[in-house]
Amino acid sequence: MVLLIRGLLFAGAAAAMAQDLRPNLPPIPTYEVHRAAAPISIDGVLDEAAWKQAPVIHYVFPWDKQTGAKQNTAARLLWDEKFLYIAWEAEDADIVARHASADDPTYLDDAVEIFINPDPRQTWYYGLEINARAVIYDYFYVFPKMLLKRINFEGVHIASFIRGTLNVRGDTDKGWIIELGIPWRNFAELSTGAPPKPGDSWTANLNRWDGVQPDRRLSQWSDSGLLEPNPHNPARFGRLVFVE
Repeated sequence: MVLLIRGLLFAGAAAAMAQDLRPNLPPIPTYEVHRAAAPISIDGVLDEAAWKQAPVIHYVFPWDKQTGAKQNTAARLLWDEKFLYIAWEAEDADIVARHASADDPTYLDDAVEIFINPDPRQTWYYGLEINARAVIYDYFYVFPKMLLKRINFEGVHIASFIRGTLNVRGDTDKGWIIELGIPWRNFAELSTGAPPKPGDSWTANLNRWDGVQPDRRLSQWSDSGLLEPNPHNPARFGRLVFVE
């Protein structure tokens, strides 16, 4: 699979899909990914000093036509020599995550996502979509031509912490946390597979699908700008800058 993707890359980057955008979009955001001074324990409890010091990403709600509740999401990123770390804290009064097997359609549950592109000169990227019970749907998107679902990230560390009762409708929950560590080798198709250097810049977007049909809402770090609720627009990904 790696050879196939590299062959496609050498053949030329995919042309971006022409997409209609809403007017007066906000600027594309930048986030400084701080280096963690000590290893992060992936346990769903964000009690390390590095997490407390990391800048917080707050999501926006671009599509008022959606009927789901506007519930806050806070995300943070860190890095070290072994991992890219991402943590999400999601407020949620009704936590629903029914899919339990890897590569299930987790985006139909209460779920968070990261789309990440180590080579911003082109439009292809990795996607990880993770529901509240820490089930991952991962893929490589040769945007906009094809989505390769047979990509499976290796050595990923993940934990969920649920403040409420999962899949019990009618009560009132508080929220959930996803903590994730991704080994750098998983990005080898678009990078060296080694840790980035301080000052390196990647692009990414972080999203959340909140609620289940018919009342759902999509929120994001960087507004995709699309007319309909849809997170897939790499031209509007935010910028990640790795710093010491």
